[in-house]
Amino acid sequence: MIFRQFFDSATSSFSYLLAARPGGEALIIDPVLEQVDLYLRRLNELDLRLVKAMDTHVHADHVTGLGALRDQTQCITIMGEQSSADVVSMRVSDGDSIEIDGLVLTALYTPGHTDDSYCYAMPDRIFTGDTLFIRGSGRTDFQHGDARAAYDSLFNKVLARPDETLVYPGHDYKGESVSTIGEERAFNPRLQVASAEEYAAIMDNLDLPNPKLMDVAVPANQAIGIDQTGQQDGGSRAAWALDVAAVKLAGANDDDLLVDLREAGERHKRGAIAGSLHLPYAALEGAVGRGGLLHYEAGQGKRLVFYCAFGERSTMAVKTAQAAGLDSVGHLVGGLDAWLKAGESVEY
Repeated sequence: MIFRQFFDSATSSFSYLLAARPGGEALIIDPVLEQVDLYLRRLNELDLRLVKAMDTHVHADHVTGLGALRDQTQCITIMGEQSSADVVSMRVSDGDSIEIDGLVLTALYTPGHTDDSYCYAMPDRIFTGDTLFIRGSGRTDFQHGDARAAYDSLFNKVLARPDETLVYPGHDYKGESVSTIGEERAFNPRLQVASAEEYAAIMDNLDLPNPKLMDVAVPANQAIGIDQTGQQDGGSRAAWALDVAAVKLAGANDDDLLVDLREAGERHKRGAIAGSLHLPYAALEGAVGRGGLLHYEAGQGKRLVFYCAFGERSTMAVKTAQAAGLDSVGHLVGGLDAWLKAGESVEY
């Protein structure tokens, strides 16, 4: 496995790059906007293709690099389903798996620091975001934080992992970079408590100032969605940006091919529009290229109508298909989420 830890000194933030092999797919956890050029340079040096970027929660101390990485690499963006971010490609829930090239991370919902906080676990390590620090833990006094929820997340989710599990936090303010579950259980002063009430008493009396960038970072991190309509500066909506009614008509038209870009696990959880072809977003570039399945279908006169979970992947798919010379394309604005909110049915 390829593993790199990055540190943003201005905000004391850690980001993490993972890949299974040289020349393969990569994933980044908690990217910082000011470090995006460094991530891209390192990806290029290691011959890696970024396919997923994810945040552990909506950050209050720095602006996320999710949007910039998506725009420059067409990667999938991921956050928890409780996140207040307007649009990301994929929203995970407790126990979901995030996979790249055979590497699997398990999403653990760990509210407390915020109400949308997640940790991401592998067999030998856990990325704890702001839930657990080295000899500390994340504050619980804003963004719907809850000290008692944090206690439950820490003691019943994070510390339930084996002692030898490596702990990689979202921040460090003392020059540390990695710990273990066993070390934190034994030496972390915040964890030397006998009850949720005792933990809450500590957290409720920290009296910390708000993060310096909070008023800038939180709104910025809640508004990271891609433009799904091609409508800029008050102009008209692009012809390829379709609403639910238009996609419903497309599903009944033999000249249209509905293409579901979500991963298998997403289809299993939320169903699919009847008659749609399943083609995960990761396979799109090959499919629209010469000799690919979608290139062939377009050559037979089919209009390709993409959809995904929330409209982000399908927006990028339109651009990818157009770059491959396929002009008869469209996508469902808002994705399957919009479809379901309109009361339309799905099949499983």
